[in-house]
Parts: sequence; C-alpha cells; structure tokens
Amino acid sequence: MANHKRSKKAGMPPGSLIHVGKKKKHTPKITIFDYNEESFTEKVAKKVEECFPFKERATVTWINIDGVHDSEIIEKLGKHFRFHPLLLEDIMNTEQRPKIDDFGDYLFVVAKMLQYNEQKDQIVEEQISLILGSNFVISFQEQEGDIFDPIRERIRQKKGRVRTMWSDYLVYALMDVIIDNYFIVLEKLGEKIEDVEEELLVNPSQQTLQDTHALKRKMISLRRAIWPLRDVISGMQRTGSVLIKKPTAIYLKDVYDHTVQVIDTIETYRDIISSMLDIYLSGISNKLNEVMKVLTIIGTIFIPLTFITGIHGMNFKFMPELEWKYGYFATLGVMLVIGLLMLLYFKRKRWI
Repeated sequence: MANHKRSKKAGMPPGSLIHVGKKKKHTPKITIFDYNEESFTEKVAKKVEECFPFKERATVTWINIDGVHDSEIIEKLGKHFRFHPLLLEDIMNTEQRPKIDDFGDYLFVVAKMLQYNEQKDQIVEEQISLILGSNFVISFQEQEGDIFDPIRERIRQKKGRVRTMWSDYLVYALMDVIIDNYFIVLEKLGEKIEDVEEELLVNPSQQTLQDTHALKRKMISLRRAIWPLRDVISGMQRTGSVLIKKPTAIYLKDVYDHTVQVIDTIETYRDIISSMLDIYLSGISNKLNEVMKVLTIIGTIFIPLTFITGIHGMNFKFMPELEWKYGYFATLGVMLVIGLLMLLYFKRKRWI
C-alpha cells in the first residue's frame, strides 16, 4: 500500500504534497491551546485560517491537527508560518523514520506514537510530527485520538510546570508521554512473552510457533520505530538551537535515559524470543526422540518374539513341538518371559 503511494511521487518535484499512508476519509480536526501562566484559551478551529493570529502572540500556542491527508490545510498552514516545502512533504508522508531537522527559526521532529490494542492483540503505530517555534508548537497526527490527554489536563488545571515554561517544554512533555507509553506497550508484550514461554515448556504446538513468530515481528516493528528516537532526543540536546532553553535541556536528558532503557528492554525481549524459537525446536526434537525411543523398545522386544513365531510357523513335517499337547501354551509362556526380562533389563539401564 505504502509502496503504491510512493510510486505516485516518482518524477514529481521536491516538496510535492501527496499523502503517503493509509487512506483517511474523515475531515481533519484542528484544536488550539493558547496559554501562559495567567491565562488559558482552548478552541476547536473550523478553518485553518483561525490558527494564523496565534503566530505573533506572546503566549504559548499549541496547535494540534488530527489528519494529515488534506494537502490544502497543510499547504495553507505552511505558507502562513513559512515552513519549508520539504517539511510539509515529510508531514504528509506517514512512512517517515523518526528524525529531527533544524530549520533555524523552528525545529521539526518526527516520532512514532504506539498504543496496544488488547482486543486485536496488536500494536497500533501512528506517526506524529512536531514543529517547535519560538512561541508555538504544531503537532500533526494521522487520526483523532491520542495519549496526550494528561498534558491537556495539566494545561487546563494549571498543574506542573507547563504553564510557566515556554514552547520547548511543551515539546519535551509530548515526547515524554510518547516514550512513557512505550513502557506500557512493552509491559503488555512482556506478559505475552511469558505466556508463550510457559506454553513452550509445557506443551509446545504449531500455534505456539506461530505466536512466537508474531512476537518476533512485533519486536522488529518496535525496534524500527523506537531505535532512531535515541538520535532524535540526542539531537535535540546538542542542536545548539536557541529554541531549546537550558532548563528544558535537563528534562531532555531524562527523556534520553528513558529512551535508552526502552531500547535495552527491546533488545532483551528480542534475545528471549530468539531463545524461545530454540526452545521450541528442542522441545519438538525431544518429543520426537521420546516417540522414537518407545517405538525402538517395542521393536526390540518383538525381535526375539518374531524369531520364535517364525520358527514355529515353518511347515516342516518333523517338528516335535507341533504335536505336543502343551506346545502352544509353552511357546506363549516363553515369549512372555522373554518380553518381561527385556523390559526389566531396559528399566535397570534407565532406558525407560
């Protein structure tokens, strides 16, 4: 799907606004939070032009746009705020790798927002683009619904430092929530890994193998979404931009530490899942060995019994046992004794 969308951009000039990603039909929703320590305003904009007056205000403005498939809205916003055309192109391309670009007057950050859908047992990945200006933050999401409600409540209720800090602190707060949510996703995956690992040890099956491969694919997807974020946070710390103020840089260091911890957890889970595949193969091999051992023991026991029945099945005329009254029962008795002796011998050798 994404490759098909990308093919439409082949040969087009840089900065062409073409949406790359899952097709959306809903109308983009624009919300505005404008605040400082003393005042706060919240509104839902019906038109993108309602965002323009906030550019020159002395307060901090957070403009959030749910839906990046409407090129007209992106283009109008970009022209008014004088954003680079390549930046606008990256916003509409939802297959971007997490990154940070410094355009001087503003910073552009791309990250992946992850949520775990327990009903479908899958990780929902969504790209979020952030533009940090001197007095504004503009966030772009693929669809409505996110994990930023705690920040909105802190702004509304004047809790924490967000109302007393500048726009760079708001970007930190958004990134912090995104990364903290990674821990929730990893916790759910950790529980799933434990369940599959226990099943591997007790009763491995074909479904267990499928579950293990599904976990492996999820970890590869997580690594692709989260690993580059370490460089993004590091870039925000070292960019030297006047937009990142010294008080916020301290908080960014804490976010960087959390990112490293998330990456370490992902690598640990990858190693566990790789070992789970080895455990599955070993379990299947052990099962096969147990079956082969039982069959071998049965076959070994019947070798002398088959020899006896083979001899007595020959049609020679002069065989004394054939006319003996107790010959049949004696033969069965000998065969039974031989079988029991062999079983006793195997048990003493601890083969069974």
